[in-house]
Amino acid sequence: MTDVEVARNGAVLELTLNRPAKKNALTNAMYRALTVALHEAERDQGIGAVLIAGSGGVFSAGNDIGDIVASVSGGDMAGADFIRKIAAFSKPLVAAVDGLAVGVGTTMLLHCDLIYASPAARFSLPFVDLGLLPEAGASLLLPRRVGMARASAWLLAGEIFDAGEAREAGLINAIVAPDALLATAREKAARLAAKPRTALLAARKFLRGDKEEILARIDAELEAFRAALGSPQAQAALAAFLNKAK
Repeated sequence: MTDVEVARNGAVLELTLNRPAKKNALTNAMYRALTVALHEAERDQGIGAVLIAGSGGVFSAGNDIGDIVASVSGGDMAGADFIRKIAAFSKPLVAAVDGLAVGVGTTMLLHCDLIYASPAARFSLPFVDLGLLPEAGASLLLPRRVGMARASAWLLAGEIFDAGEAREAGLINAIVAPDALLATAREKAARLAAKPRTALLAARKFLRGDKEEILARIDAELEAFRAALGSPQAQAALAAFLNKAK
């Protein structure tokens, strides 16, 4: 067992976050595994779509704070590499969200094409509360997706929202019973993978918009994120978070 399970299911590559004891919080090793898997999926002509899910009734609690703080200060930017890769990925991405989707657990969804969530899904973007800045292009993509009012409530006020609000806002496609969630996401991913590939990828490219604009915003956010990480406010908030987690 690894923290990121990679499995091929026909023409779909399935990536499962598998660190349930830590609520699938993402470490640098997990980010590297995800990035490698996406690179391989892009090169493999037999893969038509990628499905991302979490294990243990949780999608992802976001970054493993201790691991990320240590790695950023040491220059390891595996998380940044993953964000850039998922933003530039050319094939369809499908997500199955059960339970918590915190921080990057929510922002990565902005780069997915079809998102299905269980009634237990809870989304949270606590960047500002931790003295940090949003990432993954969220400052650009979230207002476009759900409108400025909701984006401000979620990114600035840090309001937690459920699957119902996410569906109403247009962040997810549908709410699916927990016992049918993965099967539904798999069926949708398989349907995408079976479509005429050239037309599918071209249509997706137009739908996703200007990739260079998105990547430029991601880089600007990452620069601001790194700067904020060293601020007294962020240091205090992160120390409090780590102490609470002990």
